[in-house]
Formats: sequence, structure tokens, C-alpha cells
Amino acid sequence: MLTIEGIEKSFSDNKVLKGIDLKVNRGDVVALIGPSGTGKTTLLRTINFLEKADKGTITIDGLTADCHNVSEREIIQLRRKTAMVFQNYNLFRNKTVLENVMEGLVVVQKKSAAEAEAIAKEQIELVGMSDRLNVYPMELSGGQQQRIGIARAMALKPDVMLLDEPTSSLDPERSAEILKVLQKVAKTGMTMVITTHEMNFAKYVSNHVVFMEAGNIVEEGSPDQIFNHPQEERTRRFVQELENPFEV
Repeated sequence: MLTIEGIEKSFSDNKVLKGIDLKVNRGDVVALIGPSGTGKTTLLRTINFLEKADKGTITIDGLTADCHNVSEREIIQLRRKTAMVFQNYNLFRNKTVLENVMEGLVVVQKKSAAEAEAIAKEQIELVGMSDRLNVYPMELSGGQQQRIGIARAMALKPDVMLLDEPTSSLDPERSAEILKVLQKVAKTGMTMVITTHEMNFAKYVSNHVVFMEAGNIVEEGSPDQIFNHPQEERTRRFVQELENPFEV
């Protein structure tokens, strides 16, 4: 459903992605993990061309784009197959919860206000925010704002949902709330690719884990393989460090 082949990306002389190949099947929940600065977020952003890769191809639901020669029309077509959830929520501050979730449905998908409202309310209910329909983002906690970001993405019914560290700016309690919401989203069959430092999400919600370092995929497999039976020494050391951070 999502196929990434030979993706390379550099910023000046710094090669951030070094020929990434990744296949995601429909309904997969893929966790991208690894040390900071490994290229996880850059890889995620190349999927919907928030960052344009220098080389490689991206295919989503049968539509393929050559990143080196991609047209603006192809970028728009691919973006319409994705929805993004950002670290900092990216909600419209002057719009209510309901209006934020309706926005893409009306402006991008050209749905009627009545249809957009019905879809938006359904997704807002899924994330447990039905009692906040007419509230503005500034009146919400970070965790509540992120729930609305997730509802907004779900409302678009994308082929794949991309989430960039959705809990990074939240305290542990709010992070746990968001992980529960994402678990509910996963049960709907939504295909997701998530960059995360939350190993509990990678272990218990995702069905496929990708460990990256220095712009490369070191190892990928089931959560059981990556966390309990890693095949690569670097993966083993990463997992061990997480489990025993104070071991000398």
C-alpha cells in the first residue's frame, strides 16, 4: 500500500537519509524508532513531500512519484492520500474544535457543511472530545489539542496517517492518554506510520517496528523480534540501553 524505494535526502553536506527502502501494508501500524538525529522525522516528512527527497520513489495506493522529477500535481495527489499529525498540534487558533476538524473536509475535499459536520463529530467522539465541540484550542490542554489533531487527520479518511512524535510535548499522563487514543485508531484498521520515543507504543500498539540509525534502517520486524530477539548488535544495544539506562 505504501512503498518507499531508494529514498535519499541531504541538507547541505549532511546526508540524512541514505537509500531507505520500506514497505507498509494496508492496516499496518509502523513505529519508527532510534536515537535522536537518525532521520526518522525526515523520512516521515518525505512521504507526503513536506520534505522533498533528492532521490527515490514513493508509492501510495498505486500512485508512484519519482522524487527527483515529481510534479506539483503528483505531490498534491499523493498528499491527498495522507494525513499528518504534528508534534505541536498545528490547530487553527481562531477556530473551534469542530471547525478545525471540518476545515479539510470543506476546503480540500469540497464536502458540504452538513456532511463535514457529521464526519467531524464522529471522529471527535472517537477521540473522546465530544464535550468540547465549540471550544477554542487555547482553552484545551496539550493532550486535548493532540486528540483534535488526530481526529482531524482521521476525518480525511487517508490511505495512511503519518504521526511525528505525537506525544513528545506532553507529560507522561497525557502521553498515556494519547497512546490509548492511537490504540483505538489502530483498531479501526487505519494504516499508520509513527515516529516515536514511546517504546510502549512500539511494543504494544504497532505491528511492525523499524529501528533507524544514521540515516539507515538497521533492522525491522515485529515488536517481539526487535525488543526480545534483535538480530543486529546495534539494535540489541539500543534496546538494552532503554531497559537499563543506569547500568554501568
